[in-house]
Amino acid sequence: MVFRKPPDGGWGWVIVVVSFFTQFLCYGSPLAVGVLYLEWLDAFGEGKGKTAWVGSLANGIGLLASPVCSICVSSFGARPVAIFSGFMVAGGLMMSSFAPNIYFLYLSYGIVVGLGCGLLYTATVTITCHYFDKRRGLALGLISTGSSVGLFIYAALQRELIDLYGLDGCLLIVGALSLNILACGSLMRPLESSDSPSPEKVCVDKVPDQYFVYHEKEKTVEENISILEKGYIDEKCANNIPDYKQDSILNKNVLTSINVNEKDTYKKKVVEQTNFCKQLAKRKWQLYLNYWKDTVVLFKNKVFSALFVAILLFDIGGFPPSLLMEDVARSANISEEDYHMPLISIIGIMTAVGKLILGILADFKWVNTLYLYVSTLIMTGVALFAIPFAKSYLTLAMLSGILGFLTGNWSIFPYVTTKTVGIEKLTHAYGILMFFAGLGNSLGPPIVGWFYDWTQEYDTAFYFSGFCVLLGGFLLLLAALPCWNACTNQSSKLPPNTYSYKVASSA
Repeated sequence: MVFRKPPDGGWGWVIVVVSFFTQFLCYGSPLAVGVLYLEWLDAFGEGKGKTAWVGSLANGIGLLASPVCSICVSSFGARPVAIFSGFMVAGGLMMSSFAPNIYFLYLSYGIVVGLGCGLLYTATVTITCHYFDKRRGLALGLISTGSSVGLFIYAALQRELIDLYGLDGCLLIVGALSLNILACGSLMRPLESSDSPSPEKVCVDKVPDQYFVYHEKEKTVEENISILEKGYIDEKCANNIPDYKQDSILNKNVLTSINVNEKDTYKKKVVEQTNFCKQLAKRKWQLYLNYWKDTVVLFKNKVFSALFVAILLFDIGGFPPSLLMEDVARSANISEEDYHMPLISIIGIMTAVGKLILGILADFKWVNTLYLYVSTLIMTGVALFAIPFAKSYLTLAMLSGILGFLTGNWSIFPYVTTKTVGIEKLTHAYGILMFFAGLGNSLGPPIVGWFYDWTQEYDTAFYFSGFCVLLGGFLLLLAALPCWNACTNQSSKLPPNTYSYKVASSA
């Protein structure tokens, strides 16, 4: 498929708006699952680590399946994938209202909703990158704030719905709201070249003529005999030569010749169809080989290799606060009188602010986006180390705001990936990175929950989380240092639209 030059505006702003609301609707409940987490603890009476799997799967399974999501978006386009995923998210939320146990939630809320969110995230990011180039950082920052605003609103909304209609009624209403994703997905018009042939026409033109024989309607022996007899009768009438004996002989010859020709034609078609299937299988196998070859080439890039380690460690350590901060406050015996606003809502609104500000900063030429991303990782690790020392609502609220703002680095992560591997390899590379991000999201909250079940306090768990995030940040910083490329001239070999990370000049 041939794409036009990104317009950096026009219908692209419609794409930004609908992508914003898509992420708002699909990620609102999974990111604010901390409110539901407390209800599930009381309803099913399971351990914190076991119950935490529901929220971690919902936020991690879609990222784990990112390579598959990327293939789906590349094969079918953002619009069909978004519409289909809207049904998945809405259906999974509604199914969760009938959950008899925690294991059912693993399937309905964790896998179905999580996979739908992963498909929607890949679709919105990919189509936004197609529509924007110079303003890509701003566009990605705007759409990614949708999930943060959803976290802020859904945290209070779900708590209010639970008070009014109970946990089951809350999930039913939230699932019904998610059906609005279908309207948003219908507006995701693909950016295609006007003079490029349609996919259907291209596919038809590439098929050899001999393969169209399979689409022809097969004629029976009686139909072939009647056609030949009709031709013979017409010829006799023209010549006015009656010959009844010749008619009977001709019929026998026709039957014999038709049987022989039918066998030959059948054998020929079988051979042609076999060769066609072999060529198709060979072509598919070659596509798989090319995919793995491209993957190996990506991992030869030091920055890309460090990115996948950093994103894995960041999600192991950085994601649990958004899921467990409410339980941290309850474990610290903070009274409800001091509880002015849910901590999850503070994380959500500050994440939206962080995504927007960091996305704007990424568009400045003098800002090195990789070093900006590394700085957010290091500061996140320091903030996680400080959580065990917070014993009041005020300090927890301040740390929630700081962590929320730094978590806004998700808005510049696609930007960093694009500048590292190029727009041509964005879908492939981003799918791989999101797989490791999903692995971290899935493992982080259960690990923290198990630490609590083991020690009956969260201090050790957040020391572990802070160490993971700091380790990933420093590894990425070391991989990006200019000294690694001092002896090689790799900059000239980089493909178009890639970025050679060097320290930004002070000028």
